[in-house]
Amino acid sequence: MRLFPLSSSPGSTSSADKELIDREKNRALLYLNVYDLTPVNNYLYWVGFGIFHSGIEVHGMEYGFGAHEYPSSGVFEVEPRSCPGFIFRRSVLLGSTEMSRSEFRSFMEHLSGKYHGDTYHLIAKNCNHFTDEVCMQLTGKPIPGWVNRLAQVGSFCNCLLPENIQISAVRHLPDHPAYSGMFPLEK
Repeated sequence: MRLFPLSSSPGSTSSADKELIDREKNRALLYLNVYDLTPVNNYLYWVGFGIFHSGIEVHGMEYGFGAHEYPSSGVFEVEPRSCPGFIFRRSVLLGSTEMSRSEFRSFMEHLSGKYHGDTYHLIAKNCNHFTDEVCMQLTGKPIPGWVNRLAQVGSFCNCLLPENIQISAVRHLPDHPAYSGMFPLEK
């Protein structure tokens, strides 16, 4: 608990206290918003498992990563705790950032270059991998392990998974070939 005034003597504020106050004014809290993908999570959650979607909330917006078939960004923003198609479970405070709203948007634009919708993979590169990378870059800490535990277990049991979700390079749809310069990429 912080008592007011912040200075040790009435009417004066040291330069260190002013710097601390200025830094705290510029800090934005960073939350991990976690959503259920299935009602089975009501049972799995209590044993440390579940199938979850997650997004990062900062500066009044939530940022997530999702799949689509095009080689463009799969990063999106929505109103916090209201990601379409998912059932909100809980928010977890991850820390804070000193980035301004515009600095954070630039950070997300840069990071979105690594997260194209056609590179999404349920086990190897999903929304929780995205939020984990954001969290690591901003706080130096990972997201809670339970959020992506099922994908981690799946990566160890890759040979037991159906072929369509085994870890491999993401395949392009036949009617949307990928090109590198003038030559189509090998399938």
